[in-house]
Amino acid sequence: MPKKNIFVIGLDEANLPTLNEVPNARELTFHPLLTIEELQGGEVSVAELLAKAEKLLDAIVGYWDFPVSTLVPMLAERYGTRSTSLESVVKCEHKYWSRLEQEKVTDRHPRFGRVDLSAEKPSPPEGMNFPMWLKPALSYSSELAFGVDDMTEFEEAVADIRDGISRVGRPFEYILDRLALPPEMDGVGGEVCLAEEEMSGIQVAVEGYVDHGEVTVYGALDSINYPGSSCFLRHQYPSTLPEPAIRELHDVTRRVMEQIGMEAATFSVEYFYDPHTGRISLLEINPRHSQSHAELFQYVDGVPNHHCMVSLALGRDPRMPHRAGHYAMAAKWYHRWFADGVVHNVPTPDDLRRIEREIPGTRIDIVPSEGSRLSDLPGQDSYSYELAHIFTGGDTEEELREKYDRCVAALGLTFDETAPGGRDEKNG
Repeated sequence: MPKKNIFVIGLDEANLPTLNEVPNARELTFHPLLTIEELQGGEVSVAELLAKAEKLLDAIVGYWDFPVSTLVPMLAERYGTRSTSLESVVKCEHKYWSRLEQEKVTDRHPRFGRVDLSAEKPSPPEGMNFPMWLKPALSYSSELAFGVDDMTEFEEAVADIRDGISRVGRPFEYILDRLALPPEMDGVGGEVCLAEEEMSGIQVAVEGYVDHGEVTVYGALDSINYPGSSCFLRHQYPSTLPEPAIRELHDVTRRVMEQIGMEAATFSVEYFYDPHTGRISLLEINPRHSQSHAELFQYVDGVPNHHCMVSLALGRDPRMPHRAGHYAMAAKWYHRWFADGVVHNVPTPDDLRRIEREIPGTRIDIVPSEGSRLSDLPGQDSYSYELAHIFTGGDTEEELREKYDRCVAALGLTFDETAPGGRDEKNG
């Protein structure tokens, strides 16, 4: 039986091992289709990427945000492979359009509105109160997303967004031009700034897929921030939220994804849960599963969530096993630095494999290379720099934390520190 050729847009070394752990992986061959640097370096040209990606294939998949998320349905339409529609992806990726769709079926979202960047003196949307978040309609990894508490911070954030929004917003216009937009999206475009009132509580992500019109949620994960910061410390699976909250998350997710109109695709939806009121509030919809969670599902359920993506693309059964892994829980940790600097003593791949052998149930991906300046790293958020992603599996939360602490100590990274370069030190 000939192997199936799966072309993965933005295939990276960190995810190749988990892709090869999906069921029946021996029947599949994964091929890289465009590199991360080609996809996210500088200003993105979707037209050029499409021209470069013309290959014969059995299925095409991707687990990154724009432009990968939009390339998958466009290439699938061209080559006749299985995928959701481009419109359903853009309804998720375009944060303003996504909010318009959400409010048609649920009130579990924050108050929101557009900020007119062309105005001489932009102001918050009418009726909205501080604190709030400002963000472009589309961005990478919270790039150009700012929490603001007053008009001074609002004006500073608007200036930064004005300066940087075109890098992703302009190529996004190419995608919008391919769609028949509804009246409420007339004149909105891709270079739009969204304001949303701040949400608080426990952040939780829900993962699932749509197959033959049926929405399936297969997992919920908690996201825990660094103390006093909006930056992730770890994702932890499974969620520790009470069962009534989990049921409501599933219900709202099903209604919203049916409204979006996805098909033959995975998704992840991020929420906030307020433990004092029991209320959930939808943060954003991602038209893909999270590659950040692949090891977590493998540790706990026995199969990485890449399984659903690959199976849907091939027209196979995407169902996940349940609690068939080696550990009761798992976490992905973000080892961060909150000031600029040059990184030294970066472990080699052999060093990392040694640490993983010494601390079973761990995997480590280093972000910077030896001698890198943190402020030069691509895809960082507005407040911190990622040093390493550390995956841990264990039977208790205490065991997860103990393994993480041991890994951080074993890495032995050192820094020549400099000024934060405009980063918000209060989050450090």
